[in-house]
Amino acid sequence: MGKRSYSKLDQVLIELQRGLTSICADLPGRRPNPAANIPEPQLTPEERRASSQMMRVNHSGEICAQALYFGQMVMAQSPQIYNILAEAVKEETDHLAWTAQRLSELKSHCSYLNFYWYTQSFFIGLLAGLAGDRWSLGFIEETERQVSQHLSGHLNRLPAADIKSRVILSQMREDEQHHGQTAAAAGGYPLPWPIKHFMAAQAKIMTTLAQWF
Repeated sequence: MGKRSYSKLDQVLIELQRGLTSICADLPGRRPNPAANIPEPQLTPEERRASSQMMRVNHSGEICAQALYFGQMVMAQSPQIYNILAEAVKEETDHLAWTAQRLSELKSHCSYLNFYWYTQSFFIGLLAGLAGDRWSLGFIEETERQVSQHLSGHLNRLPAADIKSRVILSQMREDEQHHGQTAAAAGGYPLPWPIKHFMAAQAKIMTTLAQWF
């Protein structure tokens, strides 16, 4: 029996289902949590609240990243681009698991708006992929550049005592920078500034709301 061929609608539904699983299920990471062997720090209530807010934002950011990449995978025109996206998704799943675990350790919760973050980002990913592989790669590069800047800001603002969160975010930043470099090396087109501005504005909305909800 030959390999089954899926329509674009089938692929959209498959990738949506995969993404919803990442929101609703407690998925394990492929790699060990880099902070697994670090003792839980003694944090004041104010420090715990600050760390929880930042880790909740970063968990939602990983929900968005997975959604974007799943959407782009549906529209990928070449196996090479599909594989770049699929590999990035694996590492984003690690990040999702690590941030979820850290939120649990901090006795906090994930964003109540994660379903919205996911569906919005998934359809943005579809549009990015629809523009063509090189624009899709450029979208990855710009996304990861902005995410890396965001993570650097959180690393500067984390309570000094929260070494566990710091180690997790440092590894995440390293991975995100690698994703961006891979996309650029594969021939991604630089995005026009209006699109970069739109992406930054969307990220600002998410990071602001996810702190609290």
